[in-house]
Amino acid sequence: VQLQASGGGSVQPGGSLRLSCEVSGSSLDYFVTGWIRQAPGKEREGVACIGGRDPSTYYADSVKGRFTISRDDAKNTVYLQLNSLKPEDTAVYYCVTGGWDHARPRETCRNLNAFGSWSQGTQVTVSS
Repeated sequence: VQLQASGGGSVQPGGSLRLSCEVSGSSLDYFVTGWIRQAPGKEREGVACIGGRDPSTYYADSVKGRFTISRDDAKNTVYLQLNSLKPEDTAVYYCVTGGWDHARPRETCRNLNAFGSWSQGTQVTVSS
């Protein structure tokens, strides 16, 4: 599985961005896909995940209500819509896949060791 992430950038607080993750080599149905971020000096955090055959989603408390994860099966692409961005959202964001087709996004997203494939990072910077 290969992952190509894009869409990062610099925005002011309150702004929006959309990250894209194009997955090649496998259908999105076969694993959990998500986004992990790492800010300078902080531990990696599972931000959002979406299931393979489990249609549910998971969000970290820090982004709940502001970020939305979705998928386009025709394009084999997963998106992360980032709204109401805050300076503390500044980080490098990685697209990841792991688990299995019926794995639950909540449990998978909270165990970073579950993810075997990672994209290159895309930088999100929120500052005024």
